[in-house]
Amino acid sequence: MQISNKFSLSLKGYFFDYIIIVLLTILYGPPIVHWYDGWLNKSISIEHEYFSHGIIGLPFAVYICWLQRKKWHKLADRIHPIGVFLLGIGGFLYTTGVSELVNLSFPAILAGICLWLKGIPGFKLQGFPLLLVLLATPNSLPYLITPLTLPLQKFIAVSAGFILMQFGLDVTVEQIYLSVGGRLVEVAPYCAGLKMLFTSLYVGLILLYWTGNLSDRRRTTLLLIGSTLISITANIIRNTILAWFHGTEKDELFTWLHDGWGGDLYSVMMLGIIVLLLKIIEKFNEQT
Repeated sequence: MQISNKFSLSLKGYFFDYIIIVLLTILYGPPIVHWYDGWLNKSISIEHEYFSHGIIGLPFAVYICWLQRKKWHKLADRIHPIGVFLLGIGGFLYTTGVSELVNLSFPAILAGICLWLKGIPGFKLQGFPLLLVLLATPNSLPYLITPLTLPLQKFIAVSAGFILMQFGLDVTVEQIYLSVGGRLVEVAPYCAGLKMLFTSLYVGLILLYWTGNLSDRRRTTLLLIGSTLISITANIIRNTILAWFHGTEKDELFTWLHDGWGGDLYSVMMLGIIVLLLKIIEKFNEQT
């Protein structure tokens, strides 16, 4: 009887959660499937491709929530007014039917649910998963900041031109354009490395959380700064190689690195360096 009663109480305790999960799946299953299809097959818009780090971030957010499910149920039920407000905002955004607004309604609804059910303690408990979801939700931010990337484009063009000159290539640099062997290469706004930077910082946050270092301000600061420098350096090298391929008429290799799986391989290698950096930071901090 005791086992039966405990099982019955457990079902009642989780029943409401299951209803919420089913509703969220019905509402946001199709958009998320669309995101993943676009990220994996590169069929999504250029701006939304900047959020492809969500491929690993969204499942990791779900995993964290699953691990914290017992802590969640131990929290007292309380309604915070901001939760009701966020649910209202999220519901309104979803009903507009505009894809951009429907996307943004997802983190708003999730945050609203946390505040509505468990108040501030619930929001704090699920804070990191909510952050992962927010940072992986496709929106127009990359498009809005594109006009601000011109200084970075110029820096990359100058750096790539300088490196190629050291190898004796005929290179001319003018603003964001490189002429390599008479063939013109443009460091376009979407080649400025913002996607690499977003991915680097996102993966850096996941690594810090996974290794228990997120609460350590020193390690967090060092890794995020290091990830930024690694991302910028990696992008300069990538653009240098692309300019070399284009200038020497290695068009197949250019396409492979620029549009093909070579670019994905390059990104994975860069992320591997960030993992190595975290190991170095941990060892350095242990010694000091």
